[in-house]
Amino acid sequence: MINSIFVMSPTGEVLIEKHYRGYVPRTCCDTFWSEVQKSSTPQEVCPVLVTPKYYLIHVQRYGMFFIANVQREVQPLLVTEFLHRVVDVFRDYFNEVSEESIKENFITVYQLMDEMMDNGIPMTTEPNVLKTMIVPPTILGRVASSMGVGDKSNVASDLPEGMLSSIWWRKKGVKYTNNEVYLDIVEEIDCSIDTNGLMVTCDVSGEVLVNCKLSGMPDLTLSFTNPAIIDEANFHPCVRLSRYERDRVMSFVPPDGKFKLASYSVCTTGQAVILPLYVKPQIHFSGNSGRVNVMVGPKSNLAGRTIEDVVITIPFTKSIASTNLSVNHGTAHFDDASKSLRWDIGKVPKDKSPCLNGTVQLAPGAETPESGPTMMVDFKIVMFSASGLKIDALTLSGEKYKPYKGVRFVTKAGKFQVRS
Repeated sequence: MINSIFVMSPTGEVLIEKHYRGYVPRTCCDTFWSEVQKSSTPQEVCPVLVTPKYYLIHVQRYGMFFIANVQREVQPLLVTEFLHRVVDVFRDYFNEVSEESIKENFITVYQLMDEMMDNGIPMTTEPNVLKTMIVPPTILGRVASSMGVGDKSNVASDLPEGMLSSIWWRKKGVKYTNNEVYLDIVEEIDCSIDTNGLMVTCDVSGEVLVNCKLSGMPDLTLSFTNPAIIDEANFHPCVRLSRYERDRVMSFVPPDGKFKLASYSVCTTGQAVILPLYVKPQIHFSGNSGRVNVMVGPKSNLAGRTIEDVVITIPFTKSIASTNLSVNHGTAHFDDASKSLRWDIGKVPKDKSPCLNGTVQLAPGAETPESGPTMMVDFKIVMFSASGLKIDALTLSGEKYKPYKGVRFVTKAGKFQVRS
C-alpha cells in the first residue's frame, strides 16, 4: 500500500524517511518541492501528485509536510487519514510538532512509525495503546541518555494486555482513586459574509473530545436532545455503529485518557446557524487614499457569554504605501512586508464596540482598488454551541461507582470571512 513516508521541513529539508516496502530514494521529494515553489502558497499544492512511477500524497500541518509515496492504486483518503494520525501521535508524544521536536526525538519518531505501520498497512494508531508499547520521552530520560546512564529501552518487550481482544483500545486493570470523565464539544464555523452583512455560505463542523479517567471496563452511552442536527459523523473504533444508526446514541467502551470520540458536520439546510458576533467593515478607496472603518461587537443571542481571542486580519493590496490607523480597544499592527493588518482585540467588552478607524495611502501611480479586501476573523466562545446541539445524558453501566461528569461546549472560528 504505502511504500515510504517522508517528513519535510518548511525549507524543503527531508527530516525523516521511513521505508516499508523497499527503498525509495528521497529524490522523489524533489518533484513535490518543485510544486511547492511554483505555488504562491503551500496550501495550493494538489494533495495528490501523479508521476510516471508513483503517487505522492501529502498533508501540511504546523508548517511541515508529511508525504507518502505510493506506487499502486490506493484510496487517497485512507493515506491522508493515516498521515493525520501520524501528526496527532507526534503532537501527543512531544506536545508540539516542529522541526526541533522531531530532531530531538529521532529515535522515538522511528519507533512510533515502526509500530503504526507494518509492510505498508496501517496497524496501531491509537495513542493510548502506543504509550503502553513505547514510553513517551521525558526530560529526565533525555538527561540520562546524554550522560550515558540511560541504558533501559523505552520499548515494551510484551504486547499490552487486551491488544488481541475485541476491545484492543483499552487496557485491563485500569484503576483511579477519583473516577471522572470530561467531554468537550468543539465546533468550528466556516462562513462567508458579503458587503451587506448577509450570509453567503456557512458550514459548521464539530468534534467530541473525551478525557476518560474511569476504573475497570466502563460502558458509556452518550445521547443528544436533538441528534437530527448531526448530518455526517466519523467515529472512533470504540463506538458501536449499529447502535448509533438505530437509536442515534453513541454507545462505547472508552479508551483510557484523552481521545477523539467523533467528528461531525451539521446540516445547515433549512436551519439558521447562530453567528455569535458581527463585523461591519467600511473600506473605500478614492484617488490615492482610502478610508477604513471596522466595527466589531457581540450579538444578542450569547446570553451573557464572552467572546475571547478575537483577531481581525485585513490583507490590503500590495500597492499600499503607508497607514494611519487607530483602535479604541486592543492593539493593531501593520506588516509592511505582507501589507496585512492584524488587529488583536482579545475579549470583546460589553460596554463598548471595538472600532478600527483611519486612512491608508496608495503608492504613487498605483491603480485604485475596485473593491475592499476580504477580512479573516478568529474568535472563541466557551459554553456556546453554534449548531444548537445539546447533550441529553451521559450514562455509565458495567461498573458500580458513580463518576464525576463534566461537559463543555466551545465554538471557534474556522475560515470566517467578511467581505468589505
